[in-house]
Amino acid sequence: MPLQKLLFNPGINKEGTAYTAEGGWFDGNLIRFRKGFPEKIGGWAKNTLNTYLGTGRKLHAWVNLQGTKYLGIGTRLKLYIQEGDQFYDITPLRLTTSAGDVTFSATNGSSTITATDTNHGAMAGDFVTFSGAATLGGLITATVLNQEYEVLAVTSANAYTFTAKDTDGATVTANASDSGNGGSSVVGAYQINIGLDTFVSGSGWGSGTWGSGTFGSVSALSASSQLRLWSIDNFGEDMLSCVRAGGIFFWDNSDTVSVRAKALEDLTSVNLPPTVGLQVLVSDIDRHAIILGADPIDAAGVARTSNVDPLLVAWCDQENILEWEPKSTNTAGSLRLSSGSQIIGGLRARQEVLIWTDTSLYSLQFIGPPLTFGMNLINEGVGLIAPGAAINSPAGVFWMDRKGFYVYNGSVQSIPCSVHSYVFDDINESQNFQFFAFLNRQFNEVGWFYSSSDVDIPDRYVTFNYVDNVWAIGQLSRTAWLDEGIENNPRAAGSASSSNYIYDHELGNDADGSPMTDVYIESGDFDIGEGEDFQFIRRMIPDVRFTGTAGTGQQINTVLKTRNYPGDSLTTDSTSVLTASTTKVDLRARARQAVVRFESDDDASTETQLGVGFRVGGTRLDIRPNGRR
Repeated sequence: MPLQKLLFNPGINKEGTAYTAEGGWFDGNLIRFRKGFPEKIGGWAKNTLNTYLGTGRKLHAWVNLQGTKYLGIGTRLKLYIQEGDQFYDITPLRLTTSAGDVTFSATNGSSTITATDTNHGAMAGDFVTFSGAATLGGLITATVLNQEYEVLAVTSANAYTFTAKDTDGATVTANASDSGNGGSSVVGAYQINIGLDTFVSGSGWGSGTWGSGTFGSVSALSASSQLRLWSIDNFGEDMLSCVRAGGIFFWDNSDTVSVRAKALEDLTSVNLPPTVGLQVLVSDIDRHAIILGADPIDAAGVARTSNVDPLLVAWCDQENILEWEPKSTNTAGSLRLSSGSQIIGGLRARQEVLIWTDTSLYSLQFIGPPLTFGMNLINEGVGLIAPGAAINSPAGVFWMDRKGFYVYNGSVQSIPCSVHSYVFDDINESQNFQFFAFLNRQFNEVGWFYSSSDVDIPDRYVTFNYVDNVWAIGQLSRTAWLDEGIENNPRAAGSASSSNYIYDHELGNDADGSPMTDVYIESGDFDIGEGEDFQFIRRMIPDVRFTGTAGTGQQINTVLKTRNYPGDSLTTDSTSVLTASTTKVDLRARARQAVVRFESDDDASTETQLGVGFRVGGTRLDIRPNGRR
């Protein structure tokens, strides 16, 4: 019998069973489809060995007029700017005390220091920097005290503790001579309260940490009692940022990169700026700073209410970040949406700003004075699953809601998804605000990182190739993504060994210097005719092109699995190593149904696994009927 060429349909199809996926690919990991054929995705490596504190959840890059590249990074604990290889902590301050407001006490033999400060407002995990302190008399010297500390525990509204350390971070233990209080010149500079690392949909039990904040009570969510999400955009050379349900901050490019961002309301000569919001962004050509979910101006017209209005959209005067009061002489203003209960997120698109509530999609368009912006309801009934779950692409704006995927390119269209059940039947929707969309323009892909069931951080992704209209899936943990553009490669926020890094993606073929393991693509079941006859498979002529950096030594495995009935479990019949010189693989498999799998050779030596890249073409099998039973 002649050889049978297996040209499987591109894309992963898991909507039915492995048997109904005959003629296509049923499963895969760390694989993409390009021009209809599966290949291993590109590798990744740390952008710098320097680390930052907290889970990174927002990345934004821009360039100033001198050509300096900046990367804004919003984390659970901090706000950073990366310039070169260095991370600069620009986390805003919420409070700077007067000299002498903070005093210290230590206990002989303990490294725990108690700080006393009336109505300090700190939470466990917050950061405070002390200056002006004098020695406590022993090992707790002025040098030990005058640095940044993380609050260990809040013991009361007027006191908290921290662990003494030297300037290298090593713990310092007090002795009997440490009986002082730090003197009368101590100043405490408190950074904004940190947020949670997981999403809490309400308040009360589970909101905040045990015994602090709203734990055990019922109150409105604040920025510190919910998942810490940042939005970041550049206003020209400067940077605007917003903590969801919290403050709005401004970093001035004319300052040194180590100068902290300031609250918008603290800028000199600013007039009636929003003090809280859900998201900040800057409009396209007209350059208005826009706050989604801003606090409104009070009835007297003299101040902001300091309470988020979840459907209010406010903007400043054109190209003037200092003027927010609507006047006949400027273009500042606001609009309130009517559909939905809260704004989930917004995205700058071509000559419009798209805004999603939990139930609807709006378009905000610049129409000029006197109204400045016009608001149009585009779609009602489709919302956004997370503030970061929408992405702009050359093919339109793609987003994910709670039950599907959509695209907007003048009208809203649902995207048929061949892995819909795989994604939405095994998803941790309680952590949906952590989900986010990403673009990989080089490979015509949009995708979403999301959490599978019972996992509290994004651990999976799903991608859609908008040119070939095919889907792929994979397992990888990332918490933020930025496509290539200002930089040559996509960048992503991730962690390794409990430290947080920025990774460059589509770089080589390996996982940060180690082999990329568990890479595979597996077909659906195939049989002869209607499956009445057993098939005898005696050889395979593979069609695999090795594309990695390791040269002629690259190898992968090809696996043949069989079963006689769709309800049977697959049995591995043979596993063979493929290299660039492999011409054929001899087999002896007999079954009604068979599956072909190409996978990384994870049992090989590390040296052999490094630098492997591959692309699968049209494999041929020698298949013969072998009777019925």
